[in-house]
Amino acid sequence: MSTRERYQRFAELEAHGISPTYELLCSGIADDSEIVEHIERLPESKRQPNLVLGASRHLGAPTDSYSSFRRWTLDNWAAVERTALAHSTQTNEAGRAAVLLPILGLLDGPLWLIEVGASAGLCLYPDRYSYLYDGHHAVHPDDGPSPVVLSCTTTGEPPIPRRLPTIAFRAGLDLNPLDVTNEDDMSWLDSLIWPEHHTRRENLRAAAAIAGADRPHLVRGDLNTAVADLVDQAPTGTTVVVFHSAVLNYVDPEERAAFEQTVRALPCHWISNESPRVLPGITRLLGVPLGEIGGRFVLGLDGRPVALTGAHGQSLDWVR
Repeated sequence: MSTRERYQRFAELEAHGISPTYELLCSGIADDSEIVEHIERLPESKRQPNLVLGASRHLGAPTDSYSSFRRWTLDNWAAVERTALAHSTQTNEAGRAAVLLPILGLLDGPLWLIEVGASAGLCLYPDRYSYLYDGHHAVHPDDGPSPVVLSCTTTGEPPIPRRLPTIAFRAGLDLNPLDVTNEDDMSWLDSLIWPEHHTRRENLRAAAAIAGADRPHLVRGDLNTAVADLVDQAPTGTTVVVFHSAVLNYVDPEERAAFEQTVRALPCHWISNESPRVLPGITRLLGVPLGEIGGRFVLGLDGRPVALTGAHGQSLDWVR
């Protein structure tokens, strides 16, 4: 896929109806030979819209119009390039816990949670957040409502639990774990949240406060070498769950295939939440054409699809 196609696809499938600002900017970039030429100076792995736009906004790029964004970006490209090279797209969206919760509620606890591509680990606290499904079905922690409230619309009949799961241990694996107590790390995570998404930004800070008070066990390592060690550490009497969300698209197909083979062989449940092209074997089992999936992710349990989800956890279309 060319850079132009990549940005146009992002505008049409991912940003459309969700972020007018990013739809406008990505459509503009797709039609702008000079900006595309600058982006193509970056390594292939650093050209994704979320990273380039996040780096620009991190440095103060205006987003009120494409012309002002374009002018600023051309004037400041050297700084944008340095920022993109020094960072990764590590969107730590706590909202994705809302689409994971129904699966976690199906599993016997206590749970030994392991997140692959954990960033700062904010998705490791599904038991500490409040949930509001379809505007009226609320689920809260046992000690009362959480400062983090995750809203999600549903279709089908997802098995929303009455109580939140019991978590015995929470661990995350990442090539570059982020620290919720480090203001630079938090500023970068803030820059990755799309401009209009004010509730997501509020939840980021509130979730970081929860994680800062009870730090997760974050391991720096490659997904194909470290995940088995974390699974092996689980004591008898716990249910091990390895999960990931919007992570495998950032590794090459060979690593992706190796990870799938690895996790299928481990004594654990496997929850995947990825774009439909990332794990095609799971997507095929849906029997739904890619064009009908659009910008949604495919949520899988142990290699079988159970739902289509909004990229930030905002929707859950249960198909199981």
